[in-house]
Amino acid sequence: MCRLNALYMIGRAGSGHIGSSFSSLDIVSWLLLEEMTGDDVYFSSKGHDAPGYYAALIGAGTLDFELTHKLRQIDGLPGHPDIGTPGMVTNTGSLGMGVSKAKGMAIANRLKNRPGRIFVMTGDGELQEGQFWESLVSAANFGLQEITVIIDHNKLQSDTFVKNVSDLGDLEAKLRAFGWCVARCDGNDIAAFAATLTAIQDDPRPKVIVADTVKGKGVSFMEHTSLDSDVAMYRFHSGAPDASNYRAAAQEIMDRLQANLSGAGITALEFETLERPASAAPSEKAQRLVAAYSKALIAQAEKHPNLVALDADLVLDTGLIPFREQFPDRFVECGIAEQDMVSTAGGMALNGLLPIVHSFACFLSTRPNEQIYNNATEKTKIIYVGSLAGVVPGGPGHSHQSVRDISALAAMPGMTLVEPSCDAEVGLLLDWCVNEAPGSSYIRLISLPWEIPYSLPADYRPTNGRGLTLAEGKDVAIIAYGPVLLSNAIAASKVLAEKHGISAKVINLPWLNHVDAEWLQSTVSACKAVVCLDNHYVIGGQGDAIARALAEAGSGIPVKHIGITEVPPSGTNVQVLGAVGLDASAIAETVASVFG
Repeated sequence: MCRLNALYMIGRAGSGHIGSSFSSLDIVSWLLLEEMTGDDVYFSSKGHDAPGYYAALIGAGTLDFELTHKLRQIDGLPGHPDIGTPGMVTNTGSLGMGVSKAKGMAIANRLKNRPGRIFVMTGDGELQEGQFWESLVSAANFGLQEITVIIDHNKLQSDTFVKNVSDLGDLEAKLRAFGWCVARCDGNDIAAFAATLTAIQDDPRPKVIVADTVKGKGVSFMEHTSLDSDVAMYRFHSGAPDASNYRAAAQEIMDRLQANLSGAGITALEFETLERPASAAPSEKAQRLVAAYSKALIAQAEKHPNLVALDADLVLDTGLIPFREQFPDRFVECGIAEQDMVSTAGGMALNGLLPIVHSFACFLSTRPNEQIYNNATEKTKIIYVGSLAGVVPGGPGHSHQSVRDISALAAMPGMTLVEPSCDAEVGLLLDWCVNEAPGSSYIRLISLPWEIPYSLPADYRPTNGRGLTLAEGKDVAIIAYGPVLLSNAIAASKVLAEKHGISAKVINLPWLNHVDAEWLQSTVSACKAVVCLDNHYVIGGQGDAIARALAEAGSGIPVKHIGITEVPPSGTNVQVLGAVGLDASAIAETVASVFG
């Protein structure tokens, strides 16, 4: 039943992770519905299994059933676990933190004389994160027998087999060497899992169960059971199934449910069928910056034989599949290990290569921040490319909404941060980073298809620190970057003119941490105010660089910052942009308020 509801939730939301939810759902269901008592807690460190986790919480009565219809909605269930949801004891989505969180909870319980066991789910790909291994030793030293870690060992991570990226080898022996009680079982066999829990419950050491599972378990054509095939990409890792696959999967689960109930002499279930909400397909005019980057990267690689690309288990999302196919010897899959990846790039740069490092912006800018700084102090040249940048897509939630990467990287010595506004600017900025930048660079890319209501002049070439006026105006200058902000700024300028009689100039400034003060002063001097838009927290965003440049130029023009001020919500893109005040209507109202 949990599988059916999880499938429905993902299908209705249009996104989610079926494979990971289904591989661990037998375990989660048993823990939440049968094993745990009132003092016990469970949480998932991997986060991708949130739909299955929610389904089990609904089954246990912890969550209201109506939330089944609101996965990844702003008033519903976030894409990754968040403590604002009943039953969630910690936020997850950034990998490797789970065992450390469990240790903290266990120590706190002991100090407060509170009983209770702590169950933690991790993925097997997650074991590539160094923090997992760091967390094991002290748990054994402290004798934290309250902790039971379950490794969802489905053998697959985002891009390929775990063994192809970082083979776990004799996992049981490794875990035992850290002083843990280790057991292994079939994680999709509920009776076997329950018996394993019982067998280890009295051991005085912290416990770990290696649960062998099948990704996509429960739907025959979603299950990946072959360990020998050369899987290039597991189809059901993320995203919603299409209509035909959804119907086939739902029918298979329903048929199995009815057969099991009939065999047990229980009355057959009645199912409710709901119409899937209409979702707008991306416009044919929508531009896809990651695809444009993929082409531009290959063009640069053809010119520069020392150019290499490194990836952190996100080869599809970062647009690297064509590069890997054309330059297999110059592609390095580093797995879910950003710190290792960035330092590997540092070694490459010291030995004469030009590394281009790829991951989601939220992980690339922050987890290996110290390693990026170390590379910067060596004054080598490395290009970092962070996709999934900004507050949308809003569905995955705050662990994946990269709205602090500019502040995290802006002060790196010699590093230039840029964000292209459209397909055409992607190649131009990459060319600048490769061929003109004196030091390292960070390219910030949105991952959504986005319709662009403007175009760049045919002779446009980026000039460091300078921008381009996309719409003329005399009352206020709205300065922004990237497709999300600039498209809404253009729309807001029309609302301002029609509704408020305010003439707004819209400026594309792709340089995020350096602004040419002389150019800026001359560009905005005729305006009564400057408004800076940031697809980022206001503190540390591009607006700070703009305000600093105006101050250095001696300008007395007032500056207003519009950007993220609180942890952004999970929801649809329209919902999230409205909630954080970055849609066209909210921008127009805020700009109008500047003029009273």
